[in-house]
Amino acid sequence: MAIGAHPDDIEFMMAGTLVLLKQAGFETHYLNIASGSCGTKEHSIARIRAIRRRESQQAARVLGAVFHPCLVDDLEIYYERKTLSRLAAIVREVNPSILLVPSPQDYMEDHTNTCRLAVTAAFVRGMRNFRTAPARPPVDGKVTVYHAMPHGLRDPLRKRIAPGLFVNTTDVHTIKLQALSMHKSQQDWLDTSQGMNQYLQTMETFARDLGKLSGRFRFAEGWRRHLHYGFCDEDDDPLVEALGRNCLVNRQYERELERDWKYAAARPQPNKQ
Repeated sequence: MAIGAHPDDIEFMMAGTLVLLKQAGFETHYLNIASGSCGTKEHSIARIRAIRRRESQQAARVLGAVFHPCLVDDLEIYYERKTLSRLAAIVREVNPSILLVPSPQDYMEDHTNTCRLAVTAAFVRGMRNFRTAPARPPVDGKVTVYHAMPHGLRDPLRKRIAPGLFVNTTDVHTIKLQALSMHKSQQDWLDTSQGMNQYLQTMETFARDLGKLSGRFRFAEGWRRHLHYGFCDEDDDPLVEALGRNCLVNRQYERELERDWKYAAARPQPNKQ
C-alpha cells in the first residue's frame, strides 16, 4: 500500500516500486490523504476536488492499484485523532505487508504529517482499544514500513538525504510517466507555484539522479526502512525479497548506521547521582 499526501505525490516518488510489486504478484493499494483542493489557480474547490479525484483514479488504474478516496482537503492534514481514526480503518481493511509512506523530512507539512499519520495508523493496526472510523476490528500480521525520498532529495534545510535501498524502476519508468501524466490539471499549477517546469521532466530528473547515485540503474526510487518495533521482525526486508535484482542495498548507508550505533554504545555513561 502506498500512502501519499496529495494527488501526484505517489507518482513522483513511489509509483515505480508499486508497479514492480504488482508485477511480483502483490495486490497494491493507492491512497492520497488530501484532495488536491488547493492545486489550482482557476477552479473552485468543488471543481478541482472532482478533477483531481478523477485524475487520481485514472493514475491508480494505470498503476494497477486499488484506489482509495482522500480524507481531507489540502493543508488540512493534521496529526490529530479524527484523521488518524479514518486512516487506521483503511489500513486495517487493507492489512498490507509492505507500507510505502513519505519521508519524515520534506519541504512541506502536508507531506511530513502524512508520514506521521501513516506510521501511526500501521502501529495501531492490532490495538483493540483504538477505535477507528468506521469501526474495524484489529488485524494481525507484520507490516514493514518504507519511507520514500523527499522531493528534491533534500530535507527542509537543503541537506541531501541518502536512501538505504535503491529500487530499479528503469523497466517501469514509462508506466510511471504515464500515471503522472494523468494529473493534467497540475501542469500549469506546478510550473507557476513551485517552479517545477514540465513536471514530468522534474520527476524524471529525480529518478535519474537516484539512478546515478545507485551507480547501477538508469532510473531508481529510494527508500529508508522504518525501525521494526511494533511493526515487524528486525531483519524483515520484504522489498528486497520481493524485487530481488531490482533492489540494491546502499552499503554506505548501512555502514553509517552501524558506525553511529557503535559510537553511541562506546560513549561514556554519565555518573548516576
